Amino acid sequence: MKKDFYEILGISKNADAAEIKKAYRKSALKYHPDKNPGDKEAEENFKLAAEAYEVLSDPNKKAKYDQYGHQAFDGSGGFGGGHGGMNMDDIFSQFGDIFGGGFGGFGGGGGGPRRAKGSNLRIKVKLTLEEIANGVEKKVKVKRKVQAKGVTYKTCSTCNGQGQVMRVTNTILGRMQSASTCPTCGGSGQILDKRPSEADAQGMILEDETVSIKIPAGVVDGMQLKVSNKGNDAPGNSVPGDLIVAIEELEHEFLKREGENIHFDLYISFPEAVLGVSKDIEAINGKVRIKLEEGIQSGKILRLKGKGIPSINGYGSGDLLVHVNVWTPKTLNKEQKQFFENALSDEHFVPSPEKSEKSFFEKVKDMFS
Repeated sequence: MKKDFYEILGISKNADAAEIKKAYRKSALKYHPDKNPGDKEAEENFKLAAEAYEVLSDPNKKAKYDQYGHQAFDGSGGFGGGHGGMNMDDIFSQFGDIFGGGFGGFGGGGGGPRRAKGSNLRIKVKLTLEEIANGVEKKVKVKRKVQAKGVTYKTCSTCNGQGQVMRVTNTILGRMQSASTCPTCGGSGQILDKRPSEADAQGMILEDETVSIKIPAGVVDGMQLKVSNKGNDAPGNSVPGDLIVAIEELEHEFLKREGENIHFDLYISFPEAVLGVSKDIEAINGKVRIKLEEGIQSGKILRLKGKGIPSINGYGSGDLLVHVNVWTPKTLNKEQKQFFENALSDEHFVPSPEKSEKSFFEKVKDMFS
């Protein structure tokens, strides 16, 4: 089971933005690769801290995490998490400014150049309930910026290939040193040398690429997945950005989703309710036959175990809840009307709920407890 993000940074759920940033900086500096060369455990803790900070420092992601936990971000490649898809270049390109001027990029020995990262691309993928329940592989066409063939770069003279420039400022506390992205090369450490005619000012061209996205079962509407290195390139010796995939759930014609459970409204006639009946009902992967006993009451909820949506964390599946509704006819012929008028004085038609039967409000309470 994945470790809680708040526990990783050693903070409470009530921590504000400043406390979160301070806790991450403390943890990142403690486990920084430059301070722990060759220590795999420290490297793993460094990645975990970055993963936790990526989520908790963003108000929207933090809100989702507080509500759904790791389920909100786990998936194919992860997003805002899943440090298996987050490498050191990702961390330094996103959060390098937090370390200040004390450290360089990964493996830089404190003074090596830092590889720039290209910009991310964002797309939206629409999924049916069936695709969400079973998982699916989608192939999408994206337009990516890639380095043109024949383009060459040379070391940036402003930052000497470091990708950042150091500034010293005199303050009341003394001389303070800070690092910022090089304004000439944009952090890549390199500038354009030779540019093919079809390339833009950074040596880039737009290229169509078909990307395969493996979407796990159990994703929810609004969840975002990350496909590493399928975003735009950046100039020089850079790391491509990522492809961010936002999930949009399409509404099903008959089924309604609530978390991992599925709801289905079944309408039956009055004679069917009295005599009992077998019915084929809509389920995610085809129809399911159920048997309704004689005298079934309107409002009865039948639970079909494991017929709902699989948990994205692999903890089984939700249920299919069948809501039984007895349909009352609005018009009757003379003989039918006479039958029900006679039934008004028949004791068999007098409501007599059993004590074991729950009221409507008790059923609603059970559903949300």
